[in-house]
Amino acid sequence: MSAASRYLTFGASLVALSIGSPAVRADAPPANPWMADSVVTAQQAAPTDEVRETVARQRARLLIGAMTLDQKLQQLTGARPEILPELPQCFGGRHVSGIAALDIPTFRITNGPVGLGQNDCVSAELAAGPSNPFGVNGKAYTHPSSAKATALPSALAAAASFDPAVAGLYGEVIATEMHDLGLHVFEAPGLNLARLPILGRNFEYFGEDPFLSGTMAVAEIRAIQSRGLIAMAKHFAANEQETNRMTIQTTVDRQTLRELYLLPFEMAVKDGKVAAVMCAYNFVNGQSSCENRELLTDVLRKDWGFGGYVQTDFFAQKSTVAPLRNGLDHEMPMPMQWAPAKLKTALAAGDITEAMIDQALERRYVQAFKAGIFDRKLALRPIDYAAGGRKAREIGGRAAVLLQNNGVLPLSGKLRSLVLIGKASQVYAQQAVAGGVVLGEPMGSGGGSSDVVPQYTVSPVEGLRAALGAGGTVQLVLVDDANTGATIDGRAASLDEALALAAGADAVVVMAGTVAEEGADRATFADATGKALAEPAAAGLSLDWYARRSNLIATREGDNAAKHSGTSALLERLLRTRSLSGRAMATKTTLVLKDNASAALPAALIGPRGPAIVEAWLPGQEDGNIVADVLFGKVNPSGRLPVTFPVAGRSFLDHASAAQFPGVPAGEGNRQTVTYAERLAIGYRWYDLDPAGVCPERAGRNPCVAFPFGHGLSYTSFAMSPARIAATGPGTWQITARVTNTGRRRGAEVAQVYVTLPASAASHGARQPPRRLVGFRRIELDPGESGEVAIPLDANATNHPLSVWDEARHEWVIPAGEVTVWFGRSSAGSDLRPAGRIDPARSRVR
Repeated sequence: MSAASRYLTFGASLVALSIGSPAVRADAPPANPWMADSVVTAQQAAPTDEVRETVARQRARLLIGAMTLDQKLQQLTGARPEILPELPQCFGGRHVSGIAALDIPTFRITNGPVGLGQNDCVSAELAAGPSNPFGVNGKAYTHPSSAKATALPSALAAAASFDPAVAGLYGEVIATEMHDLGLHVFEAPGLNLARLPILGRNFEYFGEDPFLSGTMAVAEIRAIQSRGLIAMAKHFAANEQETNRMTIQTTVDRQTLRELYLLPFEMAVKDGKVAAVMCAYNFVNGQSSCENRELLTDVLRKDWGFGGYVQTDFFAQKSTVAPLRNGLDHEMPMPMQWAPAKLKTALAAGDITEAMIDQALERRYVQAFKAGIFDRKLALRPIDYAAGGRKAREIGGRAAVLLQNNGVLPLSGKLRSLVLIGKASQVYAQQAVAGGVVLGEPMGSGGGSSDVVPQYTVSPVEGLRAALGAGGTVQLVLVDDANTGATIDGRAASLDEALALAAGADAVVVMAGTVAEEGADRATFADATGKALAEPAAAGLSLDWYARRSNLIATREGDNAAKHSGTSALLERLLRTRSLSGRAMATKTTLVLKDNASAALPAALIGPRGPAIVEAWLPGQEDGNIVADVLFGKVNPSGRLPVTFPVAGRSFLDHASAAQFPGVPAGEGNRQTVTYAERLAIGYRWYDLDPAGVCPERAGRNPCVAFPFGHGLSYTSFAMSPARIAATGPGTWQITARVTNTGRRRGAEVAQVYVTLPASAASHGARQPPRRLVGFRRIELDPGESGEVAIPLDANATNHPLSVWDEARHEWVIPAGEVTVWFGRSSAGSDLRPAGRIDPARSRVR
């Protein structure tokens, strides 16, 4: 008998003993059997995850066996908003009420993914507020009085680090503050893909590539769950738009589902052992995500072996019986479809059984026992905001991407004058930027459930002035949308006066971007009936498009009317302005982008005649410090693009049909239906495959791409030796190369490996893209230092690097023939060199 087996037998014996003779202390009543000291000790001392889960399951079954039907029904759903008994200062609507007699603690949930968003604790004074149609105070779910936490850079920014250690640090900050705020479940990471660059929640996700997304998610999940908490992968599945999000029907073939949209979730389940999954609002191939047996049972549990529980997105459940029968375990945020009366009616009719209810509870209780949630008292402790801020600043610095540089950067700390330019109507140069941030309002009041309320923010001017010090000046110029008037440090001025100030300055920094939020995609509008439409979709990629509140569908007129900021025209006019400081305007100007995901860039900005460009994403509370650290060289940027930046007018969205976005009425019920007709061609794969015939690659460069997926520069330079491939076992190889820092600064390079599948892959389904990412490594080196990167390639890894999904056979298949392996700096052909060819059938290298 193995050590683990002996421990399992020992643990089971402890549980059995505890039933007959619960632990007794002189000063306490007998414990419930599932809380007996011997059982708690057995679980805490478990040597492996398998043993820990086995003991947790035994405890869960003891608990469920002692519950009445009414108690079980109460535990199946979240509670209506209420003052938390254990935390009377909190009015919350993101929890399951505890049952003290059964030692069931209040089970508390927080939104994510960019820090602790709306987190089950808004001001207790709101409990007396007016009710909404659900009979509760809606402010319990999204209100700026939410308990404060660190507002991290966006999840997309973490992905841009191309470093799982950064995702781990991200999870560490989140887990620490969850314990501080007495929380148990983190509704994240978000694993939907940037199929649409204008998707309102792209900043919550990890970009357009499934392998990168899955890799970062696994690192974050492990960091959170190793600290006794539950992570929840969301939104399952094919939930790549906010437009009509509550009712949209997604039609996507199974091969595309498996190879792209399900792949990060598969990695999260198999590699990250994620404890929970959130089902989404949308319908997938005719079935609601929260009652979709194919997704929740056949794929998630049978194919992948998922042992955790499935929770709904808020108000996503659409019926009573089918969800329970098909794999759903927990309704949030309150009893609606699973209200006790509805469940009792279904029980009486024989449509469901109490055993199904027990199974749903067991799946959640196992994860709660396993995480130790039953075994620690619910309490609050002070958050170390300074520590959170330092880590947020570090993450933001490692996420920044230097897109192009003609000698402008890094800026000298001895500058005498710096002019910061932005639009008066937009936040980028005026406030710290996070998802949904609204001009003139504090961070955290954007209206989305991922909004984090920080203790402090650092504005761009504050960050730049602190970096420059007393020896130089920073002046803020804000220009109106018409590009006719401006203010200089609040004083009214003409645009000509503002440009003259920039002409005489030592350095000019322009800030622009694309803020987005849950609830709407950029460039979506409402028709006369209130239904969301998009026209034209590509407008949302522009630096010029904006609406005051990004979580609301834009209108033609009114408080949230879509507007044109004139940003692109301002940039072009600035670059045409004659500099008076001894340097051409383009060689002293930096464009700092703060984007939800990618932006379509005017051709005039790209290349040696354009400015230096830094992508800072949505930096969160440390915005000003993060940007200043990069611009002044305190941080050498090493981020890489997790999304493709197209040239304006040449993007996927410029060629997408209405059926691809926002969808068209179709099928039974004439439901708005979006069809993933591009199949495997999303992100860089669309530009490489060129299905529209408008982006033919020339000399390794795509004319539609401004900056390719994986691209990023540095303040130093690197050389890479030719890569070598060596077989390390059946179906496994290792790609190695030597990287040398040939510049004068310490910096980091990111080596990337892509593969081209053999032509036979097309016989199993859709046409495959020319390249797919299968590995990457970040290496940091001092000037003149060399180091070796070694990137493994395993045909049997959970990301299926050499496989395609064969729908007819319902399995992953490695196509016959040789696979070309590429090694380099980005997905662009000009940045890659062939490392060799491998034959998976023979583990042969050529």
